[in-house]
Amino acid sequence: MLKHVFAAAFVAAAGLAAAPAFADKPPVYTDVFSDVAVGGYDAVAYFTDHQPVAGSDKFTTKYMGAKYKFATQEHLDAFVKQPALYAPQFGGYCAWAVSQDHTAKGDPKVWRVVNGKLYLNYNTDVQKKWEKDIPGLVAKGEANWPAVLKK
Repeated sequence: MLKHVFAAAFVAAAGLAAAPAFADKPPVYTDVFSDVAVGGYDAVAYFTDHQPVAGSDKFTTKYMGAKYKFATQEHLDAFVKQPALYAPQFGGYCAWAVSQDHTAKGDPKVWRVVNGKLYLNYNTDVQKKWEKDIPGLVAKGEANWPAVLKK
């Protein structure tokens, strides 16, 4: 009997007992040791400057649990007024991956604005796949979102 108690204590201490289910992925992609969205790039700049622009620690806000950085006060103000307009779709996860019913990081340097919405992709090879059928893959992504965060 005593050896069963010790065995159970060893298993529990070693973390070998049944582990709890993994938590859902956060609704906004951030790097593992960061809470910064869009890799620190200014989400508004994709629409105004038509390119990725590094954000600044001087101009930040929180949205959906992540910190967003902006290059200017004007961009910060625009985002605060309409965050859903500027935040990347699918929380900044790769748009192609979400269309395939899984998640992958979105690279802020591999982006495209389509119908007034910002999409990120994992890399340029993945983006080429996504660009073959943007409307169809956006529709698939929307059908998978946000349930894909539970996978």
